[in-house]
Amino acid sequence: MKARVYFIFLIFLSVGANAQVVTDTIENDTITFSTELREIVISNVKDSISPDEKKQLLLLRKRVLKVYPYAKIAADRLTLLDNNMKKLKTDREKKKYAKIVEKYLEDEFEAQLKKLSRKEGQILVKLIYRQTGHSTFDLIKEHKSGWKAFWSNRMARLFDINLKATYSPATIAEDYMIEGYLIKAFDEKRLIKQDPAFKIDYDAITDNWRKK
Repeated sequence: MKARVYFIFLIFLSVGANAQVVTDTIENDTITFSTELREIVISNVKDSISPDEKKQLLLLRKRVLKVYPYAKIAADRLTLLDNNMKKLKTDREKKKYAKIVEKYLEDEFEAQLKKLSRKEGQILVKLIYRQTGHSTFDLIKEHKSGWKAFWSNRMARLFDINLKATYSPATIAEDYMIEGYLIKAFDEKRLIKQDPAFKIDYDAITDNWRKK
């Protein structure tokens, strides 16, 4: 448990911010099967999915709703960190600021991150990439060190999580479904929308999936 939490927590230590944070909230969600599920299932399998596959898709939706706010916060914190670092003149000032940030984030997020499951950690890594345009590995490497990134990734691999993972709805079915859930949640005001760091043409991607 502690090992799993450690590398997920590094995500937030690597994209720190100033001392004021406004977090997204998620409403309590009762999972029910409805037509919305069919809207984002790949067309050539949507009419033949089993009850177990339906259950897995609904679990995926619940997990996306849970971890997306963390990815959004990480992107916000990265922007603020970069802006604040530019204002500091010496390495000493930057190190002092970084320690303040880490202490704050530890107090703010550690308890919440401990509750993430392995699968939620996998989704968080994907969404970190969606919101920042960088893999978690690269963020740790840039804001900590290459050595820290290397060992964090090795530790993550023990839990079947790849910190170098990216996000590609156009080529990975799970990522496409995650994107569909996000769009629907944005439309329903269940999540606060934050544009991805790179262009995602969901309609065009949907057309391509239907042709496969």
